[in-house]
Amino acid sequence: MPNPYKRVILKLSGEALGVDGKLFDHERFEEAAKMLIAIAKTGVQLAVVIGGGNVWRGRRGAGMRMGTVAADQMGMLGTLQNCLYMRDTLAHMGAKATVMSGVDIPRFAKSYNTVEAIEMLEDGHIVFFACGLGNPCFSTDSAVVLRAIELECDAVLMAKNIDGVYSADPNVDPTAVLIKDISYSQAAERDLRVMDAAAFIMLRENAVPMVRVFGLEPPQNVLKVLAGDTMGTVLHP
Repeated sequence: MPNPYKRVILKLSGEALGVDGKLFDHERFEEAAKMLIAIAKTGVQLAVVIGGGNVWRGRRGAGMRMGTVAADQMGMLGTLQNCLYMRDTLAHMGAKATVMSGVDIPRFAKSYNTVEAIEMLEDGHIVFFACGLGNPCFSTDSAVVLRAIELECDAVLMAKNIDGVYSADPNVDPTAVLIKDISYSQAAERDLRVMDAAAFIMLRENAVPMVRVFGLEPPQNVLKVLAGDTMGTVLHP
């Protein structure tokens, strides 16, 4: 089946790249890098946002003594570390990859520019977007949605540790059922929390074509979704 997508943005969990969710597991980075290369080989233009949860989880525990701005800035730097690690891993595998940052840090990454990002995607680079939106109080959910809008992506792909969007947390509520298809407005009204409120507002107001939510494991799931598999949940305008 031909690939139905020209350009997509993939959200990866930082915790999935760590040892028990923390710091860095080189084997997991290599496994994810191989997956990204396989996606690029299908011909789809691939943008990637990686969370920073393996490095910094924000204002929790003793971290509650911190202010929101400093805590969120640390989280942004966590995403940069993951993107730099992944770019280096891909480079060792012979793939073209570029990191662009929402915070100006030119010694480490290119400053984000929509036109340049599209040119790189069209040139076959896997492009990583680090440091979120560059501002505190916005999550990587908001970052992935805004970049999808700016880059005119055909879909947002969210590979998660559960296999889709459920009516409730399936780890807590045994009666929770998988929702196969739902609009952005319905998901927000039902407070399903697959994304934060700001992200849902942007999805709805900009009519982003599609968000696909599916299980991260096995990594081949991403390729199956790109090939047209209906696993997981489809969110749409």
